[in-house]
Amino acid sequence: MTSPASIPDSRVVIFDTTLRDGEQSPGATMTHAEKLEIASMLDEMGVDIIEAGFPIASDGDFAAVSEIAKAAQSATICGLARANLRDIDRCWEAVKHARSPRIHTFIGTSPLHRAIPNLTKDEMAERIHETVTHARNLCDNVQWSPMDATRTEWDYLARVVEIAIKAGASTINIPDTVGYTAPNESAALIRRLIAEVPGAEDVIFATHCHNDLGMATANSLAAVEGGARQIECTINGLGERAGNTALEEVVMALKVRHDIMPFTTGIDATKLMAISRRVSAVSGFTVQPNKAIVGKNAFAHESGIHQDGMLKNAETFEIMRPEDVGLTETSLVMGKHSGRAALRSKLAELGYEVEGNQLADVFVRFKALADRKKEIYDDDLIALMQDEERQAEDRIKVEKLRVVCGTGGQAEAELTLMIDGNAQSSEANGDGPVDAAFNAVKALIDHEARLQLYQVSAVTEGTDAQATVTVRMEEDGRIVSGQSADTDTVVASVRAYVNALNRLLVRREKAGTDAREISYKDVG
Repeated sequence: MTSPASIPDSRVVIFDTTLRDGEQSPGATMTHAEKLEIASMLDEMGVDIIEAGFPIASDGDFAAVSEIAKAAQSATICGLARANLRDIDRCWEAVKHARSPRIHTFIGTSPLHRAIPNLTKDEMAERIHETVTHARNLCDNVQWSPMDATRTEWDYLARVVEIAIKAGASTINIPDTVGYTAPNESAALIRRLIAEVPGAEDVIFATHCHNDLGMATANSLAAVEGGARQIECTINGLGERAGNTALEEVVMALKVRHDIMPFTTGIDATKLMAISRRVSAVSGFTVQPNKAIVGKNAFAHESGIHQDGMLKNAETFEIMRPEDVGLTETSLVMGKHSGRAALRSKLAELGYEVEGNQLADVFVRFKALADRKKEIYDDDLIALMQDEERQAEDRIKVEKLRVVCGTGGQAEAELTLMIDGNAQSSEANGDGPVDAAFNAVKALIDHEARLQLYQVSAVTEGTDAQATVTVRMEEDGRIVSGQSADTDTVVASVRAYVNALNRLLVRREKAGTDAREISYKDVG
């Protein structure tokens, strides 16, 4: 049995209810195997108590709680039960094989919740005494919760908490069931219960906060300052409505702000990211990018000023290390706010050393891409650099392209090419935007090359992804390929086509054919 005497003053017990409250989120149902997998990860990470489910809810829930109880290596395994004997018996059957079992029983004590079973205060008090006593006779580790405690009248809350303690509950959990309270109220309530309820010194007080007003984690930490020594939470804050206190936020807040909250947990924080991603995958609830600690942007920096500071000293803009939560490194997200220093550093990571004029040229092209694309991925930068290399010695370059297409007629293309430094323009029609654009190239460049392959693929995901276009052409047995990438597929197509023509010129020269004079029509 866990008691205040067995917990150091600085220790906070972590009670994870991802598999119970978390799974109650609409659409977050997990399979039997997934529940066992998540429970194993929680156990390995160092969670003190795992609320594995609600055994009376279904045969599947019972089976999952029972198997988790048998498999657990370190964690206490807890099941939830309403305030009736049948629920409690079923809960005990599920958890009794655990190395350390716990029964968690609850009843709604606020005026609104008392009205549901139509019980008077005295009738509810009697039921609390009866059910907690029954649970205690089965298991020496009993937790009791007055649901909607933060909206329960003080005198009645104090009365029923005292009853539960006398009946044998070793943990008293104070739920903010609807996310109604504020941090100062959360701390004050716990502090007052400990100070005024007889027997409070013999039990552990816990807090279970919902996030309806966005204050769940703050309320939980405030409760700890008020004397609570158990925090109920879930991975990614998963749970009813707006969710619960997020386990990862609690763990890292206690780690980072040890100066004002001198409390510890037994959690291995380096496993936070792995379990966050797994819970996200099995629950179907995607973690928002800007979610604290585990969101993909939590250690990402796009602002040029931030990126420059990060490159010089990570502590300028990060209060924790990515490695602390299981990441390998900070991510300098490249976007329109990124500066030259960040671009140079990112390109160096990708194997491209650029300085001086080349960096300036690449930076201009990078900025142009960033204006069209929300996020620049590594593959985008590789495609950009490959384009840079392809165009470095090209005698023909795409200067401008405008295409009009749609229903009701042929597509129209207006094109300007730079040919050996001279601007040449043309207009052409076609069966589609690419056909029209290619015809505009043919109107400027005389060649007999036949298009053998035209292929489009996305460099990265999303509707703003860059398209990589590959073309293959053949002339007199000479086969050349061209490639280019752009967020505009037609632009990428024309650049790839022109890239192939440039290679064709090189092949002509190597074959002994004079390619110095490009045969083109001066239509500009």
